[in-house]
Amino acid sequence: MEWKGTEGMKEKYSLYHFVCNPEIRRQLFLYFGAGAGIGMIGFLFFAKAAAFVVFVWAAAGLFHFAEAWVRYRKIAMLSGEIDRILHREDILTLPDMREGELSILEDEVNKLLIRLKEQNKELRREKCYLADSLADLSHQLRTPLTSVNLIFSMLEEEDLTPLERQEYFRKQQRLLRKVQWLIDVLLKISKLDADAVVFETRPVTMQELIKEAVSLLEVLMELKGQTLHADGGEAGFSVDLRWTAEAVENILKNCMEHSAPGGVITVSGTENAVYSELVISDCGTGIDKEDLPHLFERFYKGKNSSEESAGIGLALAKSIITKQGGVIRAENKREGGAGFLIRFYKTDL
Repeated sequence: MEWKGTEGMKEKYSLYHFVCNPEIRRQLFLYFGAGAGIGMIGFLFFAKAAAFVVFVWAAAGLFHFAEAWVRYRKIAMLSGEIDRILHREDILTLPDMREGELSILEDEVNKLLIRLKEQNKELRREKCYLADSLADLSHQLRTPLTSVNLIFSMLEEEDLTPLERQEYFRKQQRLLRKVQWLIDVLLKISKLDADAVVFETRPVTMQELIKEAVSLLEVLMELKGQTLHADGGEAGFSVDLRWTAEAVENILKNCMEHSAPGGVITVSGTENAVYSELVISDCGTGIDKEDLPHLFERFYKGKNSSEESAGIGLALAKSIITKQGGVIRAENKREGGAGFLIRFYKTDL
């Protein structure tokens, strides 16, 4: 078997390094020391058979240490291959060890190496994902911040009328609120990704959940003349009220943005022995088929998205729901409009 380890590891194959091994030296001293003692006693009392006994003893010792040398060489081969892997050479196949203990060790090391390689791939994916997220974040923040700087420069003009100056201030406030919202949402998603959120799960009724989710949207719905119809009966969910309400709020906000003034948004809840379900629907134009697979991706903006959309609200909603063991799905309704299905399976079955 050809060994392809590093140059430094080849030295462990030599007989000299084998004999210099403290463990082997100790065994040699004890084995042949005991053999010499037995030989002396044998010659004193059993002279005729002593020579044969010493010969057998020496032959057995040589066989034992020859076998040990082979085993140590194989251990050195295994160490050499692990050393190559530690130096980032993409190798996963270790030398074939056919002995019992070494074979078990080889199997376990192979499992460990496969697991490490999978973790390395996952870390690389996360690194690429982080880089893409940072690039998207910088792009999302750069646009409103650039607009804020432009407005500042315009406000420095002396010939502005009071009405124009007031309008610029309002635009600046909207842009700064958008920046603040982006930062808040991204911090929440980062906490969810890092499993740093402790959900306070308790039984919550659909009415309680919708009331909490709509509390910040009522004024906007009134301004657009939109109506919310909620029918959940006695449906209940075992969730964290505050976080789940935020997820539902983002979905309702998406439905509001894609519904015409005077439109109706419906929320229905059902519960059975297996799961609790919440369905949110709007009366808009629906979701483009090309957008459906990417709807919950971060910073993804569909064809019908507004200019103010950051493409992150639905991603936050999905993260909140899935972190609590739920599932969320978007679809187009037959009668028109988009529908969002949220389902929480019961774990005490």
